[in-house]
Amino acid sequence: MGDAAQLYAPVVRDVDGAVVVVLGADHPGFSDPVYRRRRNALAALALDWRPGEAVPEPGYSDAEHGVWRAVVRRLEPLHADYACRAYLEAKEDLGLPADRVPQLREVTERLAPLTGFSYLPVAGLAPLRDFYGAFASSVFFSTQYLRHPSMPLYTPEPDVVHEVVGHANQLAAPAFAPLYRLVGDAVSRTRGEEALRFLSRVFWFSLEFGVVEEAGEVKAYGAGILSSPGETAAFRSAEIRPLDVVAMGTVPYDITRYQPVLFGARSTSHLVDTLAGFFSTFDDDVHARLLEGAAR
Repeated sequence: MGDAAQLYAPVVRDVDGAVVVVLGADHPGFSDPVYRRRRNALAALALDWRPGEAVPEPGYSDAEHGVWRAVVRRLEPLHADYACRAYLEAKEDLGLPADRVPQLREVTERLAPLTGFSYLPVAGLAPLRDFYGAFASSVFFSTQYLRHPSMPLYTPEPDVVHEVVGHANQLAAPAFAPLYRLVGDAVSRTRGEEALRFLSRVFWFSLEFGVVEEAGEVKAYGAGILSSPGETAAFRSAEIRPLDVVAMGTVPYDITRYQPVLFGARSTSHLVDTLAGFFSTFDDDVHARLLEGAAR
């Protein structure tokens, strides 16, 4: 999302109307015709889906289940050591399977009773306004594909592991789910594209890559950290700056490397109070005032 948009594989239709996911030459699956056909088929399922219909359920292969198992197995001890308490408690309550890829229907069945959120399919990158705006209706648009099996611990783009292990576990937390809804409400009040990008950067440095202090230790709550074994193992080496929405909304970032700068809250209550205060009031006028104040 946000500044990361250019790194998503575009989803297009060719001259015959077939759905094609355009992988870059440096993508691990670029030279794998079987993987590319699978990506195209999963994207077509999402593009053909219409609201009100049952969410499509791809029959995942043994190899795809193996990718899921490999990532979840590597993340388990890392989460125990480095995830914040709210995430760990929500993860236990949600109870995602560790041995197979859950269908989005199953994610919704587990998540909705906890915080009211549901999962719906998307072929690839959703426009910022659509993706964030859906949060107001307690909807999270998720991809259904998995990273290439040759590199199960790496993905150049968010896949279903990131969307579910990272975000669904986070959305199961009563402390975090309301923040998503506030983001969605803020989108409905925001007209300018610059203001929308500012909002997306604050989301990036908080709900994607945020950290919080607990019992004198820095713990992660961001979905981008906690869905990546590498990020989870490395985030404490980053420069941790105090929570500051103006800085978060203006600092550029690069998703192709471990994040060198993160923003940390003093506690979960400090985190929630700060983000709720920002998201609940943000609009174009607030954006303009924040930038004006920063320029003084």
